[in-house]
Amino acid sequence: MRPVDFYFTRLVYDSGDWDVDIRMPSNVLNSLVEYTPLRVDPAERVIALSDPKMLEAPFCYLAGHKLVQFTPAERKNFERYVRGGGFVFVDDCNHDIDGLFAKSFEAELAKMFGAAALKKIPNSHPLYASFFKFDGPPNTAAELNGWGDDLVHDYLKAIDINGRVRVLYSNKDYGCEWDYDFRNKRWLVVDNTRFAVNIIQYALGA
Repeated sequence: MRPVDFYFTRLVYDSGDWDVDIRMPSNVLNSLVEYTPLRVDPAERVIALSDPKMLEAPFCYLAGHKLVQFTPAERKNFERYVRGGGFVFVDDCNHDIDGLFAKSFEAELAKMFGAAALKKIPNSHPLYASFFKFDGPPNTAAELNGWGDDLVHDYLKAIDINGRVRVLYSNKDYGCEWDYDFRNKRWLVVDNTRFAVNIIQYALGA
């Protein structure tokens, strides 16, 4: 097997629904090949959050629509991974009025990192200039309800460990936005996966 610089890891968790936006990883990986010199494993890796193998991943993706209740093993690995320098991109796909995913996931973060750990990041954050230049988080066609408050937000949230974002938390449902039919990509006015390139480049140290 040839060496790679990056592989995409989707985290499986026992509660909720982790298997959303099935085409998204392949589209993001294709964009990394198209825009960057990274050597990329073209296959998405699906790993249980409770599996210690996830601790080896350069980047992890976690998403869903429903209630999030981590098991003790899942919680232990998530915290260990983040505090050890890993990067998790968490995308809230829930657009119901109750904000169920947001409320339950944020409660899990509070258990692991404290109630004040999750903060808004400014639109001047280095994440927005790690490869392409953005003025802040791009909006999506799918963002209907934000974090259960019927608002479209001009910021993302994050947990910072030692001066670096280690959990990037989106309410914009980027996964759905990036889950297009790749064969019709030529019809996109602006390639909406470019922000994913920024996220991954930042996760890798840019």
